[in-house]
Amino acid sequence: MSRYLVWLAAAVVIAVAYALLAPFFISQTEHSGGPQALVGESAPVFALRDDRGARVSLDDYRGRIVLMNLWASWCPPCRAEMPDLQRLANAYARSGVAIVGVNEGESPARARAFADSLRIRFPIWIDASQRYGRTYAALGLPTTVIVDRRGVVARGFDGPLTWAEMESTIASLVRTH
Repeated sequence: MSRYLVWLAAAVVIAVAYALLAPFFISQTEHSGGPQALVGESAPVFALRDDRGARVSLDDYRGRIVLMNLWASWCPPCRAEMPDLQRLANAYARSGVAIVGVNEGESPARARAFADSLRIRFPIWIDASQRYGRTYAALGLPTTVIVDRRGVVARGFDGPLTWAEMESTIASLVRTH
């Protein structure tokens, strides 16, 4: 009888943990298949605020290649890839490439403290309602969407990227666009 109760308790704990944590890892999406499913479509644009309160939008970056990285401070893979995103921002600043970090669901103060702790200097946008995550079909965090100079989704990635993946993707877009 006690073995049965242990298994029952374990099943209840797993079910409760899934119910509590699933919204943080699985988005309610408008598109299935993750952000790669939006390739070739015009990038959806929302007006947000940055971590300092200024109004920001993808429309402000028309004519530039934009790597938009959706992240949160509680996400270990997000923390791991942030320094490479800053390195990419530094390497391609003169090539018409913009790196934008879109914090999903946290306060501006928390997002800025996290970015400061990693010496991140690219723009940090605050998406408190996680509209970008839902619209770009983020299956988890981090999620990266690359928008070309015309405002069209060129690539989409779920999960963390390595420096080599970031650099080769951006380099190929700079050469072709």
